[in-house]
Amino acid sequence: MRKDYTLTARRVLTAVLACVAMISAYSEEKIDLTPRLHGTFRARWEGGLDGEGSRFQVRNARVSIDGAVAPGIDYFFQTDLCDRGKMKILDAWGRIAIAGCLKFQAGQFRMPFGTDCFRGPGNYLFSNRSFLGKQMCNVRAVGAKLSYAPRLSSLSSLQLEAGAFNPTSMADHDVWVKTMSYSGKATLTVGDFKVSSGAMTIVPDSVRANLWDVSAGWQSGRWTLEAEYMHKHYTHRAARPAHAWVVWGDFWMPVKAGVFNRASIDLRWDGITAHSSGVRTDGVLTVNHPARQRITAGGTLTYAYKAVRCDLRLDYEKYFGRERHNGALVAAGDMDKIVAEMIIKF
Repeated sequence: MRKDYTLTARRVLTAVLACVAMISAYSEEKIDLTPRLHGTFRARWEGGLDGEGSRFQVRNARVSIDGAVAPGIDYFFQTDLCDRGKMKILDAWGRIAIAGCLKFQAGQFRMPFGTDCFRGPGNYLFSNRSFLGKQMCNVRAVGAKLSYAPRLSSLSSLQLEAGAFNPTSMADHDVWVKTMSYSGKATLTVGDFKVSSGAMTIVPDSVRANLWDVSAGWQSGRWTLEAEYMHKHYTHRAARPAHAWVVWGDFWMPVKAGVFNRASIDLRWDGITAHSSGVRTDGVLTVNHPARQRITAGGTLTYAYKAVRCDLRLDYEKYFGRERHNGALVAAGDMDKIVAEMIIKF
């Protein structure tokens, strides 16, 4: 009896070890299950040139984790531990490759719409985001999307994305809603050129806003040029249509300055007309962003090695065309100023 029990135990143990070996071999051959940790830190000083004073900020202390659990199944989590002194949960999603180039993604993430707004703080070329990417289109939401990215040729690619999302704040996932927000985006890359267009319809409060966007970019050698335009329309004529635009250029060169091995020069023109974030006050749609334009000129010293990067950036921002509309006040930071930043990305 004891001999049979010992033989059975050995067989079970052998089978378990064989399964573990098979799983390990499969994991090693098919996919790396190790989570990857990334981070971006941005500290800055801003000095107003209109007698408004100055300030220091920890603008971002972002940490993200991504990885895969099986072939065709991956995930991404991202939080900002210090966004001007506040902690924010930004992204939490999972994605499955359904078939070939078709993928399904669900969770909390940025709605597929716009170009400038998709740059993270570790990839900014200027200290402050454009009006288009910050005030008019800065929408993360809870929902799901489909993406399709076939490879057209060795020099061209196409990416199509579309999804449905909760119209409510991403800080509250408990609200039941009777309508949804939707967005879609198409991006075509041909050689050095990239063009993108998309549409989005959102309901921040009781007024639906419909947006349309188009962008075009060119990158070759040390040069990058990009332009983007966005139109925002409010249903039932709740407010005047709004427009936003951004045009920028970047030129970089190799240098030897201490630990730094790269320098870049950047120039940008961006603007926005008076518009509303879609929130009503006493039954009236509040136009809470005035019209203004800005010219930004700056330079960056960079240390770059593989995935590690450190930037020292200095920008000058000149504001003009600022107009009040229906009581909308110019924000305290929208003034002529100098911004100095240190960015560390890994």
